[in-house]
Amino acid sequence: MSILSASLPSRRLFGFPIHAATMQQAVALCERTIARREHLTVGVVNVAKIVNMTRDPKLAEAVLSSDLVLADGIGVVWASRLLRAPLPERVAGIDLFENLLAMADRRGFSVYFLGATQEVLDEVLHRVLAAYPGLSIAGSRNGYFNDDEAETVAEDITRARPQILFVGITSPKKEIFLARWGHRIDVAVCHGVGGSFDILAGKVRRAPRSWQRWGLGWLYRVLQEPRRMWWRYLTTNTAFLGLLIRELWARRAGGAR
Repeated sequence: MSILSASLPSRRLFGFPIHAATMQQAVALCERTIARREHLTVGVVNVAKIVNMTRDPKLAEAVLSSDLVLADGIGVVWASRLLRAPLPERVAGIDLFENLLAMADRRGFSVYFLGATQEVLDEVLHRVLAAYPGLSIAGSRNGYFNDDEAETVAEDITRARPQILFVGITSPKKEIFLARWGHRIDVAVCHGVGGSFDILAGKVRRAPRSWQRWGLGWLYRVLQEPRRMWWRYLTTNTAFLGLLIRELWARRAGGAR
């Protein structure tokens, strides 16, 4: 764990430690990490990922190898409050991504983009440079590579010498890649941004802020792709509710003894 991130408090939820950090604290931590030439891998969890972590020990191990684990989903924040281990706020991975882009542009830090299809990646680069004309882009690569190519990808990133790496690959490949190579790549901050490239490129629409505040981002995704997404969200949301009920029961039973 990074010495800097160790200074942040954490909450143990569903057996997993999650840092109790605000967006402002997370961005400041990344900025200090770069300034001190240290290393920080950022991981994020939402309802679906917590459910999958309880089912997949390799995913759980990969996520927990991150130096900083943040609550990406409002459902996780609400659950933390019900469990009386409150997290201060949601730190969405895409919002952190955009904040770090702005910080990199302001401070002159270089960035690398890894992930998505080449078409989506090209559109991301086009839009990012339109928003931040002075941003230093050290390099980019699409996310379509097999396990045998991962080491070469990591070496290419190291040679590019970025200060921030954004990994726009789906879970669990993203987490496993960062767990294995994150500390070997000579990059100060590694942030797994998942599907953020698709949103930034305009391929997927993000839920309006009002929907996000009420925890309905998942419903907005279902309405966009009902055939593909409805079953996924039904199963993960139901499973998370079961985890929450069991956790509440266990904590109350423990308090009664």
